Amino acid sequence: MLLGELTSKLDIITANADMGAVIGGVCFDTRRLKQGDLFVAVRGYRSDGHDFIGSALEKGAACVICESEPAEDVAYVLVKDSRAALADVSAAWFGYPASKIKVIGVTGTNGKTTVTSLVKQVLETLTGKKAGLIGTNGNMIGDTVLHTERTTPESYEVQELLADMAAAGCEYAVMEVTSHALYLERVRGIEFEVGLFTNLSQDHLDFHDSLEEYAKIKARLFSNSRKSAINADDEYASLMAENAEGSVITYSAKDDRADLVAKKIELHEDRVGFCALTIGNLNRVELAIPGMISVYNALSAISAAILLGFDIADVAAAIKSCKGVKGRAEVVHTGGDFTVLIDYAHTPDALASIISTVRGFARGRVITLFGCGGDRDSKKRPLMGQIAAQLSDYVFVTSDNPRTENPAAIIENILAGMKDTATIYEVIENRREAIYKALDTCSTGDVLILAGKGHETYQIIGTEKRDFDERDVVSDYFRYERGQHSGSKL
Repeated sequence: MLLGELTSKLDIITANADMGAVIGGVCFDTRRLKQGDLFVAVRGYRSDGHDFIGSALEKGAACVICESEPAEDVAYVLVKDSRAALADVSAAWFGYPASKIKVIGVTGTNGKTTVTSLVKQVLETLTGKKAGLIGTNGNMIGDTVLHTERTTPESYEVQELLADMAAAGCEYAVMEVTSHALYLERVRGIEFEVGLFTNLSQDHLDFHDSLEEYAKIKARLFSNSRKSAINADDEYASLMAENAEGSVITYSAKDDRADLVAKKIELHEDRVGFCALTIGNLNRVELAIPGMISVYNALSAISAAILLGFDIADVAAAIKSCKGVKGRAEVVHTGGDFTVLIDYAHTPDALASIISTVRGFARGRVITLFGCGGDRDSKKRPLMGQIAAQLSDYVFVTSDNPRTENPAAIIENILAGMKDTATIYEVIENRREAIYKALDTCSTGDVLILAGKGHETYQIIGTEKRDFDERDVVSDYFRYERGQHSGSKL
């Protein structure tokens, strides 16, 4: 592809390059660069691509896109924002795949992973064709699972995935769209067929200046969506609607003025049921995932399908066959007389939601085990401690992914929210030991919630990523007699 074709949509400040030069590929990581590639120097938080221009030249880069004139003697294109440029040239390189496939974007603090999975399953059931998915638990083309490093990959990888999905015959692609992805231009240039808003609560305030700024970034999705579905019960619904450029429908479990309303809600241990009310239609919906959050997730998925032109009666029937997502209200089968449930809850709202869900069906005590991630928003830690203490009968405070923070210091932040609580709690920093002790504590009818890790099969301690799957930890526990694990180590 010619350099001029790749850069035709860029806002170029100046160029010292032959626009007729043939480019062999696009690259933003010199470790993957091949001779003849166009290297895009992106400024990151831990490293700056401009520092690697020399390395790119040594590996045979044909040209560099950058934000400052390089010291090296190299063909270059100077732009104001190289992140935006990476998105634009990547879209061009892959032939603008978003124009060949209908992309559904899901944003919000909680529920994105489940909603994207539900939408994908519904679309595949209704069309009989495979759909694509880009999200936390993995990227998928039909049933084929692809490797992922980030919830929303870098713009080049997004465009590559969309191109692969279109080539595989997917008519639809469903994508989790994080605030990071919106702010860092990872989904730049994609006009979403449908944008979905689940909810918004405190998260990522280590990255955003405030909750209001976080919300404004989320709202960008709807200015790039042809149609939007918005949770009317969330306090930020009006902000999302104000930023919507296309048509908007709202869904609610509380407000009859919404376009889609859940009525006669039934919450069961293993499922939810409700009547989906729209103008002129009333359809019974059942979803085999427990909790009030599942009602909202189902409403979101139904809204997307309606906006895509499907009949609500068919959508309701398709929802009934949908399965849950790994690490979201996931029951671990133990063969014991109590229940172990794994959930990704790592925000105050999500933790409150999963504990409240369990409280609705638990025959015995609700026991919650959780920690908070290091190098992330510290303000939510005492809030989560307070919520766990208020809603649980017994709490174990432990480590999550401490990363480069001191695990004991993170725990102290959590405990600040548990002062003067009457709830019994224990602090065990080692997560494996904490799980074993929590399992020892369980009695008939109890429900143990392992919160925070969810689908993750690792624990990040320092800069080391260690294998750690809570399903395996629980399985290991039941291989031996209960109470024999007090000396176990990570």
